[in-house]
Amino acid sequence: MAKKKNNSTHQVEIKIDGKEWKDALDEVFEEKVKTITVDGFRKGKCPRSVYEKKFGKESLYMDAADKKLQSAYEKAIEESKLIPVVQPNVDLKSIDEKGVTFVFTITTKPEVIVEKYKGLGVKPTKVQVTKEEIEHEIEHLLERYTEMVNKEDGKVEEGNLAIIDFEGFHKGKAFDGGKGENYSLEIGSHTFIPGFEEQLVGMKKGEEKEIQVTFPEEYPSEELKGEEVTFKVKVNEIKEKLARELDQDFFSDLAMEGINDRKSLEEEIKKNIKAQKEMDAENQYIDHLLETVSKNVKVDIPEAMVEEEVERLLHRMEENLKMQGISLELFYQYTHSDEKALKEQLEKEAFQNVLYRLMLEEIMNQEKIEVGQEEAEKEAERLSEQYQMKKEELIQSFGGLDMIAYDLEMRKTIELLKEANK
Repeated sequence: MAKKKNNSTHQVEIKIDGKEWKDALDEVFEEKVKTITVDGFRKGKCPRSVYEKKFGKESLYMDAADKKLQSAYEKAIEESKLIPVVQPNVDLKSIDEKGVTFVFTITTKPEVIVEKYKGLGVKPTKVQVTKEEIEHEIEHLLERYTEMVNKEDGKVEEGNLAIIDFEGFHKGKAFDGGKGENYSLEIGSHTFIPGFEEQLVGMKKGEEKEIQVTFPEEYPSEELKGEEVTFKVKVNEIKEKLARELDQDFFSDLAMEGINDRKSLEEEIKKNIKAQKEMDAENQYIDHLLETVSKNVKVDIPEAMVEEEVERLLHRMEENLKMQGISLELFYQYTHSDEKALKEQLEKEAFQNVLYRLMLEEIMNQEKIEVGQEEAEKEAERLSEQYQMKKEELIQSFGGLDMIAYDLEMRKTIELLKEANK
């Protein structure tokens, strides 16, 4: 059973002293003296003794330590013969005019034992497409291509599109973000404050009205949450949906090659639904397969590997939110959460990701699955065509050709597991 432990961490102590440390201090002094002004001396001409008397020898230490950090880490790796799997932690044990001592905490790949990964009887689910699913998708298409026509007479009803001007007031004063002009609001969409849309029902074109609503308690604005406000509303236009039918006008608007009647549309929809279901079933099958194999794995997973994976997941989530125009800070406000709580929430997924990766790497080694440079180059060409990117840009986005090779090795290992467990 996989466990999360710290038994793959190693502490390596490296001391930089003697001439190497002296040279680092000298280099820092030469840089600093160019940026300071000392009475009686031109810029950059202050003697070392005067500098140290004014600023202290200690003012050189940390910059010198920063200069030697990388070479100290390389020395730690060389002397220990360890192969790190995550970025090391570094502590400064001591520092003075004689030298600096770093302590590197290096995490290495743990021992992984996969006791059984063949003949587990994990099979994919067969998918079917029902008539109800096809009919539902046809209704969805008809809804999507519904036309909105002006409703000159009559009143706002459920399902109508009301084009409105509005302005919100809290305690008699207009509040930020509470004003809009010619705003299109679908009645029944529940995209406004609860109770707002319902009070538009029955209004006529050109009619003005004051609406009272209460902001929800979970509303992000401290000033407005739970508060009663008044909106002055004017209905400029009312539009209603014009129901569509499966006629030639609809198929013309649909503009799908070879689709010109109900039968051909049903066949196309069935094909698309089946393809999506097969993709979903395949993903679920792989998840189930990996979960089943992982029950036969013995490994003590280092905390640092899980922590690094949590950071990767957090970064990916932040990027996805940015694409929706939402910052992490805004996400925390909406979810009444914070970074600590989110990291705790991501920890289970991170642990599983690390476990599966270590498990697949061990199976890959046992099965001697390797992808050479030539095969990786061909895969890069295939992917660049698929994603319509230049090959060099695609390789860079993957993090290098080695990562493309690694990704392909992983996929080959999963394919092997699928074949070995049917």
